[in-house]
Amino acid sequence: MFEGLINSLYIIASIFFILSLGGLSHQTSAVRGNILGILGMILAVCGTIAAKAVDSIGIIVAMMAVGGVFGIIVSMRVQMTAMPQLVAILHSLVGLAAVFVGFANYIEPLHEYVGVEKVVHEVEIFVGVLIGAITFTGSVAAFGKLQGLISSRPLMLPARHWLNLIIAIVCIWLGAEFLGSSDHQTGVTVLLIMTLLAFVLGLHLVLAIGGADMPVVISMLNSYSGWAAAATGFMLENDLLILVGALVGSSGAILSYIMCRAMNRHFVSVILGGFGTTGGTAVGSIEGSISEINVDEVAGLLSSSDSVVIVPGYGLAVAHAQHPVAELTRKLQDSGKQVRFAIHPVAGRMPGHMNVLLAEAKVPYDIVEEMDEINPDMPATDIVMVIGANDIVNPSAQDTPDSPIAGMPVIEVWKAKHTIVLKRSMASGYAGVDNPLFYKGNNRMFFGDAKDSLDKLVSMVG
Repeated sequence: MFEGLINSLYIIASIFFILSLGGLSHQTSAVRGNILGILGMILAVCGTIAAKAVDSIGIIVAMMAVGGVFGIIVSMRVQMTAMPQLVAILHSLVGLAAVFVGFANYIEPLHEYVGVEKVVHEVEIFVGVLIGAITFTGSVAAFGKLQGLISSRPLMLPARHWLNLIIAIVCIWLGAEFLGSSDHQTGVTVLLIMTLLAFVLGLHLVLAIGGADMPVVISMLNSYSGWAAAATGFMLENDLLILVGALVGSSGAILSYIMCRAMNRHFVSVILGGFGTTGGTAVGSIEGSISEINVDEVAGLLSSSDSVVIVPGYGLAVAHAQHPVAELTRKLQDSGKQVRFAIHPVAGRMPGHMNVLLAEAKVPYDIVEEMDEINPDMPATDIVMVIGANDIVNPSAQDTPDSPIAGMPVIEVWKAKHTIVLKRSMASGYAGVDNPLFYKGNNRMFFGDAKDSLDKLVSMVG
């Protein structure tokens, strides 16, 4: 009867998790999705603690308290600009947990396995540790790139694809040795060697991916962490962990595939560290001159325009300018102007980064449109304001075949009657590519801190 109660809790928690994913698929239901996910996790934790196999509830509660306090502190201190880094480092913890659980489960298994059961269990351990190790170092590398500790440019080692292939073949061979090991000491040694190789593979795979593809990498690491969790569930014979891991793994993979299609990237190429690509070369020195504009002139252009499109980028998050841009939007709408936001699939540093920022500032969902929806309207748009975006509005993606971002669909802001780019300087974007947009005749550069510039505009418009 007690075991049936635990299974019932797991089933209810699973339903909550599935409904949570459904809620997170749309902006208007995202809050409900989060609440359902929290409820599901509470039920899952309660069920796990109450399970018969748990005989050290005090230690578990103490560790949960430590982790909870740490989580609260981190959530209060981490800025929205650093959210992608936080997501990446949390993925690394999931991978590392899978590695530790795998070693612990091999050294001291839950049951005495024999025959086919022993082989299956050891396969679960090996695969779980392998995926967990790749996820751990890959996520650490992603964190380093996002934090600026590592260059965003792809690391192009000689014969890097052969290196990945050799490591993969060696890991497969070690898997056979692991299954055939006659004693635990040999098995632990083989498992340790494979783990070290998987650490190298995860690190190298992500280092070989350029900055423009990092949002896809974050999504893929999310998928890897899910598969690592599912493998851990098999090791621990926990059906709920298997289900949740499969949900996270499959949804992350689907999102990564969708994003790759939106960026005109090959899904397999990205996850294999840019296989089949050379990385391109940065755009050389661009001839021409830029035209600057001041706040009075920007206010005048906005006042005389009927349609305005705002393109937010990572610079908007860095400047904490989401609230001033929301206030500017309300003032422009009150004066009878059409204002819309154009969101690129990879704007920011992770999927949905800009949507979260705008939602935080209470920007209405119905004026936030995707790139494909708004690109056809660009020629009829009076003004496009680009706030802290660079790569996602770069014409070289279409015009320069050897550019690192060649072929990536971009928001075609240069087709509007006027474009105004808010930037601190002429520095290139995260992909390290210069932007010809800045030199076009219908573009004006509005230099300065985005928040300060928008605050000034708010006081002059309306």
